[in-house]
Amino acid sequence: MSILMANRGSIDRALVEKMVRDSLLRGINPTAHPALLGKNSAPKLVVNVSARHAHVTQADLELLFGKGHHLTPYKMLYQDGYFAAEESLTIVGPRQRTITNLRILGPCRDHSQVELAFTDAITLGIDPPVRKSGDHRNSPGCYLIGPRGMIQLEKGVIRHERHVHLCAEEAAHFGVKDGERLNLRVRSDCAAVLEDLLVRVSKGAKLEAHIDTDEGNACNLAKATHMELFR
Repeated sequence: MSILMANRGSIDRALVEKMVRDSLLRGINPTAHPALLGKNSAPKLVVNVSARHAHVTQADLELLFGKGHHLTPYKMLYQDGYFAAEESLTIVGPRQRTITNLRILGPCRDHSQVELAFTDAITLGIDPPVRKSGDHRNSPGCYLIGPRGMIQLEKGVIRHERHVHLCAEEAAHFGVKDGERLNLRVRSDCAAVLEDLLVRVSKGAKLEAHIDTDEGNACNLAKATHMELFR
């Protein structure tokens, strides 16, 4: 390796320091040292399968589980403040077909809804629209049964739209804004590209893509070797 010399015959100190830094960075795993990542380095992407689940209001929770009942966290989710609850329900479709163990996600919301994969909807005899969570326009309803009661949802059964959560800095990295779209490439023994993930930007969010059970099985996400987002 050649070393450039300054005009007066001494070693260029700034150049040597840069060479040392570059050598150190090449020998260090950047994922183990996030502070060493450059501004253009891609943020860590997590892809999770969002299995069928329900969201309920506090009032509906008490109808299903008894007055004064509160959700009991079972497992914390990747996004801070959200959890899978110990409580689960039975969902009944229009032809009296049922699915048991429909887990509730917490905390409680200001509306009750059910999010299914397409296969779940076929099992129940329901034709739900593909929607962002909370968008219940022209969606079918169902019955939900808990240990202490039953409620009827007039609407609120949807197939949740594949999406990606990002904070503002992560969105800037990909050059997208809230409501825009990104594509997800999954490399596995059954590789696939899932197009048009809805971008959901919010304060405090961590970079995470959500796909449903059918999509996760189709690309064999459990055996994925590489995942990336792109426009």
